[in-house]
Amino acid sequence: MAGIAVLVFREVLEAALVVSVVFAATRGVPGRTRWIAAGIAGGVLGSVALALSAGLIANAVEGMGQELFNATVLFAAVAMIAWHAIWMATHGKEMALQLQAVGEEVSVGRRPLAALMIVVTLAVLREGSEIVLFLFAQAAGGSGALDIAVGIALGIAGGVATGIALYLGLLRIPIRYFFTATNWLLLLLAAGMASQAARFLVQADLLPSLGPRLWDTSGLLSDRSILGQTLHALIGYDARPAGVQIVFYIVTAVSIAIGMKLWGKPRRRVTPAA
Repeated sequence: MAGIAVLVFREVLEAALVVSVVFAATRGVPGRTRWIAAGIAGGVLGSVALALSAGLIANAVEGMGQELFNATVLFAAVAMIAWHAIWMATHGKEMALQLQAVGEEVSVGRRPLAALMIVVTLAVLREGSEIVLFLFAQAAGGSGALDIAVGIALGIAGGVATGIALYLGLLRIPIRYFFTATNWLLLLLAAGMASQAARFLVQADLLPSLGPRLWDTSGLLSDRSILGQTLHALIGYDARPAGVQIVFYIVTAVSIAIGMKLWGKPRRRVTPAA
């Protein structure tokens, strides 16, 4: 039971943290709860479907199905987050001003909701599929239904509680800084996902490692600890990263930052001459 609870907690934690950041980043946007709930539901349903077809996927790509699937999902999420971060660099200030106005409903920000719903779906899909596969293996190995049920409940409760704590912490940021802070958090989240995707491609022998282990900080902070897992989900912390992971992390972060700087500037409206 304890082993099941720990694994479910780790997987739920990663998805819950992504959902918390997305929920915070859409603060004040009408309809965000419906979009994010739809993303969670889609991810859960997709997880079950994917787990049931895991054998077919693995055979189709010579046993590397899970690695390729994880990498594809992560790269898709990176693209969605990058698009949202650049869009919010333009509209974040406007949304902050409208949130400060008493009784005024925020009318901008609907467009990034579709992208972030996809991010939520992909995050839940990736983590959920791993949970379902693990639980299938535990059941096949003789684990009792009660142990599995209690382990799932404890793991989900712990992961969701940590995600809620992060969300409440983000809400304490003053409005005038809020969207800037969450935008940069999304940038680090995307860079971390790109780094994780690179690791999966190395495991699938599709990318060179460029050094299998550049450093080892597991003695200071293990990426299996709660803090390490939290930082892994939020900013891509890895105690023993390969060189290619660092390359993907830096390239992704710099690319999004440049996009936010160049294309995220509010466009001035040209008033026609009288």
